[in-house]
Amino acid sequence: MIYQSDRLGQIPPYLFAEINKKKAALIEKGVDVIDLGIGDPDLPTPPHIVGKLVEEMQDPVNFKYPNFIGCLEYRQAIADFYLRHYGVDLDPETEVLALIGSKEGIAHLIPTLIDPGDMVLIPDPSYPVYRMATLLANGQYFDMPLLKENNFEPDFSSIPPEVIERSKLMFLNYPGNPTSATVDIDFFKNAVAFSKQHGIPIAHDSAYNMVTYSDYTAPSILQVEGSKDVAVEFGSLSKTYNMTGWRIGYVVGNKEIIKALSVLKSNTDTGQFTPIQKAAAVALTSDQSCVKNHNRIYEERLAVVLEGLTSIGIQVEPPKGSFFVWAPVPEGFTSTGFVSHVLEKTGVIVTPGNAFGPSGEGYFRISLSVPNERLFEAIQRIKESI
Repeated sequence: MIYQSDRLGQIPPYLFAEINKKKAALIEKGVDVIDLGIGDPDLPTPPHIVGKLVEEMQDPVNFKYPNFIGCLEYRQAIADFYLRHYGVDLDPETEVLALIGSKEGIAHLIPTLIDPGDMVLIPDPSYPVYRMATLLANGQYFDMPLLKENNFEPDFSSIPPEVIERSKLMFLNYPGNPTSATVDIDFFKNAVAFSKQHGIPIAHDSAYNMVTYSDYTAPSILQVEGSKDVAVEFGSLSKTYNMTGWRIGYVVGNKEIIKALSVLKSNTDTGQFTPIQKAAAVALTSDQSCVKNHNRIYEERLAVVLEGLTSIGIQVEPPKGSFFVWAPVPEGFTSTGFVSHVLEKTGVIVTPGNAFGPSGEGYFRISLSVPNERLFEAIQRIKESI
């Protein structure tokens, strides 16, 4: 007897769960595993954020059920951040919604906006949740190929008219996961124009908006005039402030979409723990030097990886954002074949590009979530193995 729905049967095993199983087996055998697979920051959450959490946990009032739309202090902090960083005005009452991490909000948005059989436009390659949540909502998805020759941007003109007709949502993600691609505001202007022309709302996943290098600043889609008519933007404190386990994020933008999402959320969860929200508010409104310091560390790690890959003969254009390196596999390997070879021969975990979609074939992803010396050792092991 199989106790699951048909739609659940469409979902393949979660990639990182499978990687963790292999990792545990290798560790049990005594292998010194270097995990460059999952994008989970190794740097600690800044002390002033932790301190605020501890302070708020002393107040018994905070132990009650949280407001499902988020406490006003947190929503106001998000609005203040957008005004300060992007010059975008947001109404914290109607244009901001707290999330239990952006993953939760993204997964809930899809059944909020689509009905069974509707189509979702999804970047390929991209964060697997976009596809999986669409399948769980009995929807269908159309892959928009992200190709190197097009700066890993989707070509809207290549989407078939019959697909556009059925599409009820489009996802974008910059700085990108897994490609680490970045865009300028002109790309978002084109996306908003396409969205308005065809009546397809946009969900921009901006989880890596603050993880940028050199003089590059990632734009917000909400900086485009009229974007609030069609777009929402998801944000996360996970990567910016090393708060992955805290599970705190937000969505901002179109008030009708946010209102609809809040209805679904109010019937499926009760919001994030209030002390976490208040600590997150401090993260967004306090001195941001910790973010710059973390980015400097990631940029140093990036240099180690790029130099190492070059020594192997793998050429990668330095990314301007995210903490991933999206690299072509060496000649003679498929994505899965290369990753399996590296894992078995070296104990180094990297992620196959095809795990993020068909257009990811021929690539692998490295996460900059371990110290320089471990990155150097990982690259040396890979170099020796090939």
